[in-house]
Parts: sequence; structure tokens; C-alpha cells
Amino acid sequence: MLNVARGDAPRTTASPDLTVAERLDALPFCRLRFAIFAVGTLALFADIAEVALGNALGAVFQAPPRSMTQTELSLFLAAIFAGGAVGAPIFGMFGDRVGRRLALQAALVAVAAGSLGAAASEGAATLIGFRFLSGLGIGACPPLIAAYLADVMPPRWRGTMVCLCAGLAFLGAPAIIFLMRATSPTALGLEGWRWALGSGAVLALLAAALLALLPESPRWLAATGRLAEAEAALLRFGRQRAGQASVAVANAGVARPAPESAHHRDHPQTGASLLFLGSLYALAPWATIGFPLMSGAVMVAKRFSIGDSVIAAGLIMFGPVIGNLLVAPVIDRVGRKASLIVCALAMAVLGLAFAAATEFAPLVGLGIAFALCSAVYASVLGVYAAEIVPTERRASRTSIAWGLGRLVSVFVPLVFFALMYHVGVWGMFVLIAVALSLSAFLLAVAGPQGRTRQAVA
Repeated sequence: MLNVARGDAPRTTASPDLTVAERLDALPFCRLRFAIFAVGTLALFADIAEVALGNALGAVFQAPPRSMTQTELSLFLAAIFAGGAVGAPIFGMFGDRVGRRLALQAALVAVAAGSLGAAASEGAATLIGFRFLSGLGIGACPPLIAAYLADVMPPRWRGTMVCLCAGLAFLGAPAIIFLMRATSPTALGLEGWRWALGSGAVLALLAAALLALLPESPRWLAATGRLAEAEAALLRFGRQRAGQASVAVANAGVARPAPESAHHRDHPQTGASLLFLGSLYALAPWATIGFPLMSGAVMVAKRFSIGDSVIAAGLIMFGPVIGNLLVAPVIDRVGRKASLIVCALAMAVLGLAFAAATEFAPLVGLGIAFALCSAVYASVLGVYAAEIVPTERRASRTSIAWGLGRLVSVFVPLVFFALMYHVGVWGMFVLIAVALSLSAFLLAVAGPQGRTRQAVA
């Protein structure tokens, strides 16, 4: 390995003992990596738009002419999270067996099929069923995208690219809501909510089609023993001529694998890492899902008008975009573990401050700050989880943990509405603070450091 400190001359060809993963990490950022980033962002944009649309449709279906009963509405809102709890592990295991790209394509097709079916539905039962089908793919997309990006992005830019992907994708939430508003009550004979669902399906299908033009992860192919395919995929990143005996790369600054002891610290045993990540993902929805879902209801409980509450909820939606884009340039300069702990504690404090505030402007400011930290926490947790799980199990283990979070998300609104009714706003935010404090404690005591600016195994 090159040692610049000793003054060794840089080498322009890869050492024959460099692995496929090491050669991939040594390559500079290229148009193919940008294309993977762009398609991943489009897929996540469609995913987030579908989740946000569910919340908006919950309001639409409370009023004529499509009034749902309280039971039907609860099932409708829960269907997408229940689908995610089932779909994330299934597609995640599929991603470790057949590849990240194919699994993500299949998940996006499920999203599109569910959205098109829901757009054509007439009754509550079919709407709920098709939203569950969409949820199967929606729950799987974020961990699969994180696994794909972690596999192929340069180590020094891995966190930056994930945060940029999330920041741009979060624009899907206001975009789909504005589309539904622009096409309501009808456009060309179709109701606005049907246009929104159909548009989400088109975006998902477009992302699935574009994925067909991209290579599978060379790192995953090599980890599963498909070395010839791994070399062929690597050629597309390195732009070397086909048939070349070895891939020529400038390997100045290539980081060799960490010592075995360090490797075990950053990659705990599979069972332990799954339990650790599952616990973090089970605690996260109380803040990351609960706050944006309940912010409007909290404003109403604080005696603000419906109009002001909707405006506040809409402004708070921009917090995730701002947060991810602001933190993207610096995220790879700070340890993953430290970032997560700081974000968790900041959210706990901001949530309690939101519960105490009574004026509109401070509430909106605190809400945006909370949503900002929440989005950064979710993005960093996604890349952190992908980094601490070995390549051959990355998609399945992170998706199982993510699916557990989706399962918990089903119960979050039920618990929070009960707390607000029986205890008040403070009960909800104390529970959020407790969940976040437990997350910070778990990270501090049991969490590995992560692989900031380092190669993943």
C-alpha cells in the first residue's frame, strides 16, 4: 500500500491483491455514480410522496362525498405502515439474494401497482387493500436505497450523498400535496387525489425503468462470489476497456481494511447488530413519525384555528429538506455515533419546548427545527445502519430493522391520540423525549462508531 508520508511514488495501476471493493472505493466520483444517486433520489422522492399523500388523503376522506367511518379511516392510515412492516424484510432479504438493484425495482413496481389500484378504487375496502400493497414497496425502498448507495459511493462522500438524496427526496411531500391541490376538485374529469396517486405510480415506474440501465453493486457481487460479474460491473465505473486483465486505478489514499480487532468493533455479530438496530428503529418513529403526523393536531389542541394549524404543518414539512441539505457538506466530517446522539438529545429538548410554547411564530420555528433534526437523524441512522452490517447481509438486516420501525409506526398515532385525550399535549412530548433519551443512551453504551470516511466491509 502507498505510504505518502515515506515519500513513495504514486502508483497508477491497481495492485493485484486489491479486492473489487477496494478498487471501487479508489475510483473517483463519476457520471455513473451520479446517475445512481439521481435515480435513487427519484425513487425515494416517489416513496416519500406516497407516505405524505396518505396523510393528506386521511383528511380528504373525512369529508363528503367520500366519507369514511372512523374504523375505515384508521385502517386506511395504518395500511401503508403495516405493508411496510411486511414488505421491508421480504424485499430486504430479496436484495441480499438477487441484488440491490433488482430488489429495488421490484419494490417500486409494488408501489406503482398499489397506487394505480388505489387511484381506480371506488370503495374503502379496495382503497385500504391497495394502500397495503403500496406499503409493501414503500417500506422497502429507503433501506434498499441506503444499501445501494453505501455499496457504491466513495467512502469520503457516502454520508454526503445519502443526505443530499434524502434532502431532495423530501421535496416529494409538498410536491404531491400541491399537485393534489392544483387538480382538486377535478381535472379532466378525475378527482385530484386520483391524479396524485397516478402521478406517484408514474414516478415509481420511471425510477424502476431507469434502474435497469444501471449496474448491480460490484461490492455485493464480489461478496456473493460472482467475481466475473463484479469485474464487469466495476469496468463501468472505472471506464477501462473490456478485456483488460486488471482495473487501472490511481490508488493514492486508498484505505486498506482496518485491523481485525477494529473490524469487529465496527461490525458486531449479526444477531447483536440486528437487535441493536431493531431497538433504534423501534424507538425512532415516536419522534420521526409521531411529530410530523401530530403537529397539526397539537396546534389545534393549543387553540389555534384549523387554517393556522394547516399552515404550520405545511411549513414544518420543509424542515427535513433544509436539514438534510444543510448537513450534507459536513456530515462526513463528524462521527456517525456522535451525530445521532446530538440529534436525539436536541429533538428531546425541542419537543418539550414545542409543548410549552403558546405563540404561533415560536411554535413554527421550533417545529421546523425539530423536523430538521428528525430528518438528519433518520438519514444518518440509515447510512450508519448500512455501514455496520457486512455487505452480504446489508439489505436484509437493515430492512428487517426498518420494518420493525414501520410496525411500531402503526401504533404511534393511536397512542398519541389517546395520550392527548387523557393527559394532554405534554403526555405526548414526554413520551417522545423518553424514546429519544433511550436512543441516545443505547447509542452511547452499545453503539459502534460507524465507518465515517472509511470503506465498508
